[in-house]
Amino acid sequence: MYDLIVIGGGPAGITAGIYSARKKLKTLIISKDLLGQAGKAYWVENYPGIESIQGFQLMEQFLKHLKKFEIEIKEGEEIKSLKRNGKSFFEITTEKKETFSAKAVIIASGRSPRKLEVQGEKEFLGKGVSYCVICDGPLFSGKNVAVVGGGNAAFGAAIELSKICPKVYLLEEADQCKADEINQEKARKIGNIEVLCEAKVREIKGKNFVDALIYEDESSGKTLEIPVEGIFVEIGSVPATGFVGDLVDFNERDEIRIDFYSCSTKTPGLFAAGDVTSNRDKQVVIACGEGAKAALSSYYYIQNLKTI
Repeated sequence: MYDLIVIGGGPAGITAGIYSARKKLKTLIISKDLLGQAGKAYWVENYPGIESIQGFQLMEQFLKHLKKFEIEIKEGEEIKSLKRNGKSFFEITTEKKETFSAKAVIIASGRSPRKLEVQGEKEFLGKGVSYCVICDGPLFSGKNVAVVGGGNAAFGAAIELSKICPKVYLLEEADQCKADEINQEKARKIGNIEVLCEAKVREIKGKNFVDALIYEDESSGKTLEIPVEGIFVEIGSVPATGFVGDLVDFNERDEIRIDFYSCSTKTPGLFAAGDVTSNRDKQVVIACGEGAKAALSSYYYIQNLKTI
């Protein structure tokens, strides 16, 4: 029996682990990916005290800090179910059929990439279609590629790919991009990035690998084709909550509703933190704050159990 189980190993989960370890709680972190979405960001330039750093490097520092404490970590594990066993503890079952129990749980499972849901996307996954530039970008050196999306993540991906690819197309379905102006300005100064707005992706084509992307120019109604060998999808993400069941309430975006004072959910002893929650802004520094808050709230909850 653990005092606390943290589900997720991104900024919120690792921060929760650090805080719980300092409170001497017997803690287990279960995570599919210990670095989280932040570890896939090329550059983080808004984390206080660090002017500019690759996401992977930042999360490695987080992990190094965490491992200074005596804390158990299970990496590469996915959660199958989370249940409340009576009023006393929670039971977690993984996809590998391992079962763990704890007095309190923090859900910091983050988000998963949103899919395009177009013809060819599934067929060419790993054959030209990718959701992670930092993971797969180097494989496309010397090739023309497309980035789908108009936010900061998409522009960051396009800027990095422009360093190794002759041509980078950036396709945004809306009539204007949502990325911060500073990122759009960087892209405009690079000669091999072409931004296409009102461009709705319709199909991904190829034989053994991707060789073209079909999109509709919604301003003219024309269907156009661009020759590319790689397509990076950066259209946002969805919360990873498939295992939670009815232990929490969700908002209209399927994010976990929390009390922002304590990061608690509707179920006593169950807390949530980071991008999986209903907080408005998905930022590393906010996820860290929520992770700390959830860990401290868990500590107070467990201490109260001891006095009952």
